[in-house]
Amino acid sequence: MKVIRSREFTASRAWGAIDIATMNGISSRLHWTDQPFEWHVNDGEEVFAVLDGTVEMLYREAGEEGSALLHAGDVFFAGEGCAHVAHPRGEARVLVIERAVER
Repeated sequence: MKVIRSREFTASRAWGAIDIATMNGISSRLHWTDQPFEWHVNDGEEVFAVLDGTVEMLYREAGEEGSALLHAGDVFFAGEGCAHVAHPRGEARVLVIERAVER
């Protein structure tokens, strides 16, 4: 059993995270950041839920570039092959659910 107070979580570096759970090869991690990530394409699908703060998500799909401004409670789904990058506006806490990777 775990209770995680996401608004209280900070990390020593941008995109630092704590593991919440790994179930059937899918990881759930809470990230803290105040800096952009990098353009990337995940190995599979990804669910990105903003728990605290505001994040601008830039994405490229089918040759088109777009942007979505995400606030607390908003969810972004990156399908397989969707290039994306998250740009927080100030501090943000984000729940990321994706295929587990070896760490």
